[in-house]
Amino acid sequence: MNNWIELSDSESDLVWDMVYGKFKFKPSRSNFPSFKVPKPFITYDISSYFCWSGDVEEIKWLYRNLEEKSLLAFQELINENEYVYALDWQHSCYWVNPFLVFPRDEFNEWLVPIFPNGDYYFFLQREFNWGLLGHPWEKSITVFGHELIQALEKHKPRMFHTILRIK
Repeated sequence: MNNWIELSDSESDLVWDMVYGKFKFKPSRSNFPSFKVPKPFITYDISSYFCWSGDVEEIKWLYRNLEEKSLLAFQELINENEYVYALDWQHSCYWVNPFLVFPRDEFNEWLVPIFPNGDYYFFLQREFNWGLLGHPWEKSITVFGHELIQALEKHKPRMFHTILRIK
């Protein structure tokens, strides 16, 4: 099986229409939050990891830790043959399977990273029952859905220590 299966234009349009409708998504560089997710949710402040001035190896470890812990949480919630959405606002979007290999690009990142270092990056369950939404200007990651919140409490990424909002 392949990973990073690109959505067709019509699939991508349909998914983004659902994101805009279901989450009242209004992209903004200054009005936060830019989306309304269903309760329960937790929004983590990850601003201290932008413009990192510390050890390069430490930030690499923190990024990998975020990826690995997120994959472990996703794996708890879906079957081995299931895929989730990996959405990159205004760019190519994909189906990904957390059980398969995640190839990296020339910057050593996933095609759609979890860390929102330049755009909105969303990882969503097929029916939008849970997800992880990265906001590049608020410098936050919002986790919604009881099951995903519990899984990420169990496999907590090191970056998830400062909470902006919880409901």
